[in-house]
Amino acid sequence: MVAPPRLNRVTVADAADRYLSSVRVEAVRGVLSPATARSYERDVTELARLLGAGRVLDDVTGDDVDDALVRYQSSPDGRYADPARKGAPGRSTATVNRFRQSVTRFFTHAARECWVQADPMQWASPPAKVRDGLRVARTALSASAAEALLRTTAAGPVPEARAVPAAGAERAPRADQALALRDRLVIALLLVLGPRVSELARADVADFAREPGETRWRIVGKGGGTRTVALSPPLATALEDYLTGLRPRLAARRDDDADAQRALLLTWRGRRVDTQAVRALLARAVERMPAPYRRPATPHALRHTTATLLVAEGWDVKVVAELLGHRSIATTGVYLDRIEGELGAAIRSHPLSAELLRRDEHDSRTEPPETDEHDRSARAGPRPSLR
Repeated sequence: MVAPPRLNRVTVADAADRYLSSVRVEAVRGVLSPATARSYERDVTELARLLGAGRVLDDVTGDDVDDALVRYQSSPDGRYADPARKGAPGRSTATVNRFRQSVTRFFTHAARECWVQADPMQWASPPAKVRDGLRVARTALSASAAEALLRTTAAGPVPEARAVPAAGAERAPRADQALALRDRLVIALLLVLGPRVSELARADVADFAREPGETRWRIVGKGGGTRTVALSPPLATALEDYLTGLRPRLAARRDDDADAQRALLLTWRGRRVDTQAVRALLARAVERMPAPYRRPATPHALRHTTATLLVAEGWDVKVVAELLGHRSIATTGVYLDRIEGELGAAIRSHPLSAELLRRDEHDSRTEPPETDEHDRSARAGPRPSLR
């Protein structure tokens, strides 16, 4: 018989340090995104403070975890300088559940490393359900709204700046900040291919295989997994316009930055574009949309838009899941938002609807002509009441 593994009694602080070291390794290997690694580091550091850094980790119980979660929820959310912006004191249920996921992952690692005899999360209270309102900014755009958004980045003169300086006079954008080719490519990639914003920000020029008649993008997704998608001819043209017309000028501004020389998307200063810059770019494009279509939208909303419009056009969900990088079509199902009028159009185009129409037409041609009022009344049945 194999002897059971011996328990390694470590303090909460020591366990947190060892765990976060493994998180950093996973981030370097590409298993975790930098944003996810920062989130784990922030949450586990806070957990160590709440449990007590010098406490033995194996002594933590499910009740201790519940107490830490309650204290975490009641403490101020440091992301908001003005607590009134969030609508309530403390942290939201969604934020607490995200913190709980980080804690669960930490204790799973601790059980595997024999820092605890049993995972205390199995005795903690179940997570609270999130009952927030509809998050409009993350829902799919209609086809017409998506087209309107894409038209805001059409090649042409750069629109005037909306920001008004303190003096009151409008300031025209600087010529070296004219980034229309880049912005058009970003919006087009988000709408047509639906990548995660992190996947787009960390894309390199070398990830694109540009061959005559075909351009392919090798996307590095979550967990280091990869998928290859082909660009449509218009999308490939937008990529070529940016790579040959704008990117060389941007890259020349930081020719000593190795990461910038690899990056696909660059800022006007020549640095790699990050996820916040992509979100800001999208927000500016939304502001230029026609008023009937304008509403808050995030890059994740455009990912929903890709999935929803493709399924509405009749594409198989499995194909859409492969495009988005989902391992399960159940995940893709969450991304499918209902577009107004889509349900009625689906019913009208149902294959059996056409069969019913042909049957009705056949019956009308074969039915014998009506002879008298009595026969017509008998076939029609009782007259409906006006009341």
